[in-house]
Amino acid sequence: MSVTEQDVRSAAPSNAPEDVVSWVAEIAALTTPDAIEFSDGSQEEWDRLTEQMVDSGMFTRLNEEKRPNSFLARSLPSDVARVESRTFICCEKEEDAGPTNHWADPKEMKATLKEKFTGAMKGRTMYVVPFSMGPLGGPISQLGIEITDSPYVVCNMRIMTRMGAKAMDLINEGKPWVPAVHSVGKPLAEGETDTEWPCNDEKYITHFPETNEIWSYGSGYGGNALLGKKCFALRIASTMARRDGWMAEHMLILRLTSEKTGEQYHITAAFPSACGKTNLAMLQPTIDGYKVETVGDDIAWMRPGPDGTLRAINPEAGFFGVAPGTSYKTNPMAMETAKANSIFTNVALTDDGDVWWEGIDGDVPEHLIDWHGKDWTPESDAPAAHPNSRFTVPASQCPIICPDWEAPEGVPVTAILFGGRRASNVPLVAEQYEPAHGVFIGASVASEQTAAAEGSVGSLRHDPFAMLPFCGYNMADYWGHWLEMQKELGDRFPKVYQVNWFRKDEDGKFMWPGYGDNSRVLDWIVRRAAGEVEAIEGVTGLYPKFEDFNLEGLDLDKEAWDKLFFIDPEAWEAEMDDTEKYFEQFGDHLPAEITEQLKKFRDRIAAAK
Repeated sequence: MSVTEQDVRSAAPSNAPEDVVSWVAEIAALTTPDAIEFSDGSQEEWDRLTEQMVDSGMFTRLNEEKRPNSFLARSLPSDVARVESRTFICCEKEEDAGPTNHWADPKEMKATLKEKFTGAMKGRTMYVVPFSMGPLGGPISQLGIEITDSPYVVCNMRIMTRMGAKAMDLINEGKPWVPAVHSVGKPLAEGETDTEWPCNDEKYITHFPETNEIWSYGSGYGGNALLGKKCFALRIASTMARRDGWMAEHMLILRLTSEKTGEQYHITAAFPSACGKTNLAMLQPTIDGYKVETVGDDIAWMRPGPDGTLRAINPEAGFFGVAPGTSYKTNPMAMETAKANSIFTNVALTDDGDVWWEGIDGDVPEHLIDWHGKDWTPESDAPAAHPNSRFTVPASQCPIICPDWEAPEGVPVTAILFGGRRASNVPLVAEQYEPAHGVFIGASVASEQTAAAEGSVGSLRHDPFAMLPFCGYNMADYWGHWLEMQKELGDRFPKVYQVNWFRKDEDGKFMWPGYGDNSRVLDWIVRRAAGEVEAIEGVTGLYPKFEDFNLEGLDLDKEAWDKLFFIDPEAWEAEMDDTEKYFEQFGDHLPAEITEQLKKFRDRIAAAK
């Protein structure tokens, strides 16, 4: 027996307003679930749902002593990552989506989705999950409601957002909210046994920017199913931000405090995947005099504050980190954060009920259960954990979480960093010449391919602002919005820096030690912000002077330093040809300021020859 409108009304809490109840009733009539629950975010709800998933086989409870209140989930091999090819921007005009997004006609997509969602939740419980992205009631925060038929999603949303009754209270006050509908796309016939990871081979992750709607079908995986994350916090939020005069960015936020003066600086940074974003967010400085605290590791929402400074919040409440490669050596703070109250997906299981992945500390165990649920030994051909295996952990557990990470008004941004993985020709750090040059730096970000993406390893992949898969509208219009924000804030808009930790010498060895030593780069940037040090004009931007840079304790002489900042004009000329070609696809949407910056860059290259 499927849920009726009366059932919806009976299940709805007293703080659910009429527009929410009628919308939920409409979705229930379409999807025909067997039962309905409104999530309240309580501990009781978490205990009940996690127990339910342990019973169904979706969750394995981890060793209570080693990893209290933590669980392991294994997905199907066909559902292990975001599916960019099935992610659609459904705006009225195709040109508004731009050439780097998959566009679909909103009317046609709605018709397709109606067909897919008809009866999609049969045999399942429909969960109604009210949530806030950002601190409850804050001036930069936004509200949403996700309807889902996956208890896995409910539990992950509890970690990743401020989810439950308090968010519904705010919606009840009349605050706007984003409707998001999700189904794993696996209805159950009467008496049919459920699988441990229900999903559908056919997937649709769709966004309707004009109506702020999200519809996701067929996947149970994080980025496709936790609709507060990339779908809302970046794709829909970026379109909202453009309309309302703020910014939604794929950026970490950290606080750097000078222990000598007590002065606080806040850095945001955007890097494509596999370029050390989470490591920088949880940096352990190797130089004296600074303390680093984490505000966020993945997304920044930035809005001009009452005093005209750009202020940033982390809209998320948790970290959704990649497990392989994370260790006490590479990121001790992430390891400490994941000690309890965490959900692990597609990692390996040890014989004593703990988690394991490639790159974690210690010896490789003699025996594991791999992410497929099969026996694994060091002689096995395939990795024990999936390369994109994840941990979902509460940000509040991070030992260096910033005391102001939940400040509703956000933190004032001092500087913005862009970087990628570049073995040659990109100096360690360069400051913008002028505001539009800062946008050009972000727009021309390219990173070398890693094994995680299709294409030949080492070739350059353009990923402007590290937003390529996440911008909810035409990327060139997005650059235009940045230019507008710069004009609006004038001198108060933070300066932009290009950084590169990954330069290699002729023997293929990294020239910069990276990790905690990246604090030396931040030190120079904040001293620049404070007006304490000069800079030298270079081809790609303004460079530090050797004598102004803190290299104490590093075996790095002037010769090695010069190599870190050496540029090959011929190679840069070829790259600018490639960048120009990349820009051409945007046609007349490309801002004139970007074309002008390309010309200025070419002039600097010509002068360097």
